[in-house]
Amino acid sequence: MTALFYVVLILAPMALLVTAFTALRNKAQGKNYKRPLRINIAVFAVLTVLVSVLCINAFADNEQPAASAPAQTTAAQTEETQEAASDAPSAKGLGLLSAGIVTGLAGIGGGIAVAAGAPAAIAATAENPKSFGKSIIFVALGESIALYGVVISILILNRI
Repeated sequence: MTALFYVVLILAPMALLVTAFTALRNKAQGKNYKRPLRINIAVFAVLTVLVSVLCINAFADNEQPAASAPAQTTAAQTEETQEAASDAPSAKGLGLLSAGIVTGLAGIGGGIAVAAGAPAAIAATAENPKSFGKSIIFVALGESIALYGVVISILILNRI
């Protein structure tokens, strides 16, 4: 299963590049480019799901089977077993996946916020140069969204 994960990880960008290149070529030639573009979006969605599932399965393959426990267990042994289960490779894979998702979504949100705030700040500064200090605060607030995402991602990575 791990080999399949690496094969998909290598072939995924190639598949996306081929469909994107086809869409751009059709647009440059004046042909219909919407169909290849829809195919590119569908390929991206399928590959995202496939890589996510294979990522979890690749880490799960490395798990060692638990030794058979005696019939009677104490509370301390149960706690140790739960701690060992939380350190499982599949938990690490989910942690890495969640850290990546947090960072990516926070970056997208910060980009959207700065894209809306920066032109308004430039326009306000062009009309009244004294408003630069006030308007730059709104741009900084948009950038802080991405920083919050990075901080949460670091906290997640320290947890696993």
